[in-house]
Amino acid sequence: WTKAAELGSIGALFELGNAYDNGDGVEEDNAKAAQFWTKAAIQGHVLARTNLGNHEGRKGNNDRAVRHYLISAKMGHKDSVEAIKTMFSTGFATKEQYVDA
Repeated sequence: WTKAAELGSIGALFELGNAYDNGDGVEEDNAKAAQFWTKAAIQGHVLARTNLGNHEGRKGNNDRAVRHYLISAKMGHKDSVEAIKTMFSTGFATKEQYVDA
């Protein structure tokens, strides 16, 4: 995936993020995973954006998680809408954010 990412593959950036998140063929490194997902998300990769939401949620950064989920929800990702719904029901997202999703 590294060579493809260097050549500009958004999918490869996403997959490298997954590899670092899971320790698949590389040493697990959540910070590196987030860096690769960020690069892919900036270029429009919806699942990378969702993974950033998951990553921020695990760290307790619920505001940042909701923002990532909102972006991916607006891109049509149904799981992100469900994540915002869950965050709303537990008090981590506002009614306005839920409606926006």
